[in-house]
Amino acid sequence: MDLLCEEDYSGVFSSESTADILPEEVDSWPEESIASCIEEERHFVPGLDYLSRFHSQSLDASAREDSVSWILKVQAYYKFQPLTAYLAVNYMDRFLYSRRLPDTSGWPMQLLAVACLSLAAKMEEVLVPCLFDFQVEGVKYIFEAKTIQRMELLVLSVLDWRLRSVTPFSFLSFFAYKIDPLGTFLGFFLSHATKIILSNIKEASFLEYRPSSIAAAAILCVANELPSLSSAVNSHESPETWCDGLSKEKIVRCYRLMKAMAIENDKRNSPKVIAKLRVSVRAASTLMKPSDELSLSSSSSSSSLSSPCKRRKLSDYSWVGDDNSSSE
Repeated sequence: MDLLCEEDYSGVFSSESTADILPEEVDSWPEESIASCIEEERHFVPGLDYLSRFHSQSLDASAREDSVSWILKVQAYYKFQPLTAYLAVNYMDRFLYSRRLPDTSGWPMQLLAVACLSLAAKMEEVLVPCLFDFQVEGVKYIFEAKTIQRMELLVLSVLDWRLRSVTPFSFLSFFAYKIDPLGTFLGFFLSHATKIILSNIKEASFLEYRPSSIAAAAILCVANELPSLSSAVNSHESPETWCDGLSKEKIVRCYRLMKAMAIENDKRNSPKVIAKLRVSVRAASTLMKPSDELSLSSSSSSSSLSSPCKRRKLSDYSWVGDDNSSSE
C-alpha cells in the first residue's frame, strides 16, 4: 500500500457539512449498534494508565498540547473535517501509549504529529495535500516526504492498522435525538457539540473519558444553551438510559469538566484585554498623521495581496532529511 500521496495540491477546501437526518431514520437505528460502538470504543483509546503518565511527567503534557494545537491549526488552514483532527490526535495518543519517542519536545514529536494528521486526512478527506504541504502553520522542522511516509508506516504498525476509530462524533446525532426527538435543533446540537469537543481536545484530563461519555457530556452542555429544551431536563438526570453501556458517573464528571474548562476559557478571553487594545488603537490613530495613515493603509493592503503568493523560506526552518531520520 503506497501511503505517499502524489497529488500536487496546494490546499484543500473541504466544506464542513452535516447531512440531513430525519427523526424516522434515527428511530430505525438499532440501539444495539450504538451499544456495540460503546463496547468497541475501548479498543480505540489509550490504556487507563495513559493519563497518569502525564501526571507523573513520564510524558510531556505541554509537548502533547503543542502538537494538538498545531493539528487544529492545520485542520483550520485546509478546512479539514473536525473528525480528521480528532482522528489525528487519537492516533497520536494511541501511539504514545504504546511506543516511547526518543525526544517528546523535539523533531520526533512533530514528525509523529505530521504523520498522524496525514493518515487521518487520507481516511476522511476527499482531497489530501501532498506530504510536504502538511508542514504549515508554525512548524519548526521540515521533513522529506519519504521520512514522513516511513513514520506513517511505523504508526500503522503500532496501531495494528486500526484507523477506523470510534469517536465522539459516532454518537452525537443519536444522543441529540434523545433530548430533541423531533430534531428541531439538530444542526445546533451537532455544530456546538463539535466545537466543544475540539476546544477541549488539547486538555489531557479528557483522556480519562471514553468517546461516548465525551459525546454525551457535550450534548448536555449544548442542551443547557437552549431554554426551549428546559422541559427535557429530566432526561439529563439519567443520560445512562440513552443506551446500554453508558456510565452516568463518567458522563456527569466529564460534563462538569467541560463546564469548568468553559469558565476558564472565558476568564482567559477577558474583555479587559479588548478594552485596553481599543484604547491603544485609538491613541495610536489620534497621534498618526494623515500622510502616515495613507502610507500605512497602502502598505498593509499591498502586503496582504502579496503574502498568499509568497513561498515559505526553507532557511527559516530546520531541515530534517534522511540523514537525520535514521534514528526513527
